[in-house]
Amino acid sequence: MADQSYDYDVLIIGSGPGGYVAAIRAAQLGLKTACVEARETLGGTCLNVGCIPSKAMLHASEFFNDAANGMMAKLGIKLGSVELDMEALHAQRKDAVKQLTGGIAFLFKKNKVEWLKGHAKFTGTDTVDVAGTSYRAKNIVIATGSSVTPLPGVAVDNDKQIIVDSTGALELAKVPEHLVVIGGGVIGLELGSVWKRLGAKVTCVEYLDQILPGFDGEVRKESNKIFKKQGIEFKLSTKVTGVTVDGNTATITVEPAAGGAAETIAADCVLVSIGRRPNTDGLNLEAAGITPNKRGQIEIDHSFKTGVPGIWAIGDVVPGPMLAHKAEDEGIAVAENIAGLTGIVNHDVIPSVVYTWPEIAGVGLTEEQAKERGEIKVGKFPMLANSRAKTNHEPDGFVKVIADAKTDRVLGVWMIASVAGSMIAQAAQAMEFGATSEDIAYTCHAHPTHAEAFKEAAMGVTGKAIHI
Repeated sequence: MADQSYDYDVLIIGSGPGGYVAAIRAAQLGLKTACVEARETLGGTCLNVGCIPSKAMLHASEFFNDAANGMMAKLGIKLGSVELDMEALHAQRKDAVKQLTGGIAFLFKKNKVEWLKGHAKFTGTDTVDVAGTSYRAKNIVIATGSSVTPLPGVAVDNDKQIIVDSTGALELAKVPEHLVVIGGGVIGLELGSVWKRLGAKVTCVEYLDQILPGFDGEVRKESNKIFKKQGIEFKLSTKVTGVTVDGNTATITVEPAAGGAAETIAADCVLVSIGRRPNTDGLNLEAAGITPNKRGQIEIDHSFKTGVPGIWAIGDVVPGPMLAHKAEDEGIAVAENIAGLTGIVNHDVIPSVVYTWPEIAGVGLTEEQAKERGEIKVGKFPMLANSRAKTNHEPDGFVKVIADAKTDRVLGVWMIASVAGSMIAQAAQAMEFGATSEDIAYTCHAHPTHAEAFKEAAMGVTGKAIHI
């Protein structure tokens, strides 16, 4: 029964993966719920201009690459001339977004979640203004997500399609002749891969000495080799000091990160992809009594409470990895905590995936992190020796299992494989249940499957791998 002194039991600001999931779960638990969203469609960055449309482009570009570069012929499938229909390519991306965002609107109606259209701004600890109307809620959840981190001195203009961010990179009307990606993280590599497969020359400039910061060191190095083999050029340990535009050409000035002589790179498109930052500007958090930390994040406790009673926060605006699935789990947990239940998220078991070809995934500790904590054992199995990968002409990559040397408990799993994004779920579930490498090694896996590589890697922890 809703408290009549409030307009809502729960008001959620933001309808991204964390916000919309929190809204639906809160409504399922009998709480009168509203969700504030200013976009024309629900789903936040992820569904509208992030995870979903980028995967639609990645999937389509893989088919094009296989058809245009002889892979289909190797399988005995002869094709005529292969042409790229950019209009159709974008249309299928937009259709995927339309269907999924529309699905959330349907779920809101089904669960009686009210959509408040507009931007939310705190006017007190339990009140917000949305499009000129004030609403009072017993609980307010901040789930406003994140946005692209700007590169100082480099002005993004997605409309001109010369200097773009990740949103603009999804909308390019033609394949660039030369795309320079600033940043060797997940988003830059995924979108760089799309346009490389569609025919662009791609150069990736990364400030650090290796791509994919935060990933296992061996995975980072092997991924770099694979991308180089695919034709992506890398300039590591390199910083961008400026980008200028003359007509339809951008000139990127770079120099060694440690200092040294500058050089320039000419390109017709530049993708700025150096990370994301929390969306807290414009919320008037001062009125709510909340002060973000130095990174712009809202600090919370284990139950997602902020320092202000009745105000909660989840997803990209709080510390931790900026991942849609993390936000979704937090959305369920915060709704259950508000309802008086026990909502928990194990932040030590949050998988990360790069949806390139092959896919790159990991969960838990890297080998470097695990070694810092004590003695470990590592099992590793190459995809080249996996029968399904061999049959499918997918030899690149490996699976690595990291276990505690004394207890055999699995501490981390890292993999590069065509279906690593799906395979990592088994690893996460095993770790959630406290599995040992022996538990995985003695679990029967169907043959022939890519997942057998995970079993063999687990067997390898104790020197029992069969196929190497």
